[in-house]
Amino acid sequence: IIIEESHLTIHTWPEYQYAAIDFFTCGPTADPQIAIDYLKDVLGAEQIKDAWIPRGALSILPKPPLSLETNAQITRHRGERQVWFTDRDENVAISLRHKGDLLFQKQSELQLVEVYDTFEFGRMLSLDSVIMCTEKDEPGYHEMLVHVPVQSIPKPIRRALIIGGGDGGTARELIRYNEVEQIVLVEIDPVVIEAVKGHIPSLSKSFQDDRVQIEIADGFNYVRGAEANSFDLILVDAPDPEGPAAILFSEAFYREIHRILRTGGVLVTQSESPYYRSDTFLSCRSRISALFQPELVRSYLTFIPTYTSGMWSFTLASKDRQIDFKKPSDTRPVPSHLRYYNRAIHQAAFALPNFVKGMIG
Repeated sequence: IIIEESHLTIHTWPEYQYAAIDFFTCGPTADPQIAIDYLKDVLGAEQIKDAWIPRGALSILPKPPLSLETNAQITRHRGERQVWFTDRDENVAISLRHKGDLLFQKQSELQLVEVYDTFEFGRMLSLDSVIMCTEKDEPGYHEMLVHVPVQSIPKPIRRALIIGGGDGGTARELIRYNEVEQIVLVEIDPVVIEAVKGHIPSLSKSFQDDRVQIEIADGFNYVRGAEANSFDLILVDAPDPEGPAAILFSEAFYREIHRILRTGGVLVTQSESPYYRSDTFLSCRSRISALFQPELVRSYLTFIPTYTSGMWSFTLASKDRQIDFKKPSDTRPVPSHLRYYNRAIHQAAFALPNFVKGMIG
């Protein structure tokens, strides 16, 4: 039986009342278990013995082409079906077991957008087979991205800009502050917003707030066209610096950010893992320090289990010499019901390991 690019072969031995069935499947969504269960019922099978064999020889290839890199694997362990999503680069991978059915999958003009339901981390958003966020550990990212700069700014925050952030988590944390009058969220891919609106309401609920203004646009083009001194807080919630997102880590982009940031305002950007992406971490700090005064640039860390190495960094900068990033505000209340951020974590996040301190001098 030929089914698109997959096939199914049945060999029968009637004299022994035995059938051997081979399934050959392609792609992460093909699930032979459905056929196994159906044939078991139709044939009235009393016993079933199965073996699951992953295809390919990736271990002998120096660098597997994209066409061979599947983002899901089906294996067996102690008789229990297991379906895994794997986020991998050349040398390191992380796999999450999920429930087998894709909640959302759409190829946009820019990337493949997917939502899976995982056992350990809840619902997960991925872009081009790279984990963006999960319900369980996203507070370590979104709360630290937002509350550390907000709690550092002594002046009222009226207008904020989010570059990226189409999952809604950064906006969700910002709307906890009543003083914020407007949040402009610039997302390049509307399919990301569509995915979380339909399947991850814990993130997308921020889009219902009247203060959140969504702009579907390229982040660099938006900041280049924005008025000078127009934002109190700018948060760069960008994916890895590849493809269209690479410009969001460039000197030209930071120069425009510096131009549209008000005196006393703060820039914060995710600056990758100093453990595995030290080159990006250092270039990000260097380019920001060339525009802002180096003594007004600081990096801090957070813990996100599903991100490469678990250790993740953010980098802050301001034009205001009076700001002490390491000291949270005594007057601005910390929102209730946070899962990660508190004032002690705020201060501790700036305590950098020796290898990171050595990198930045």
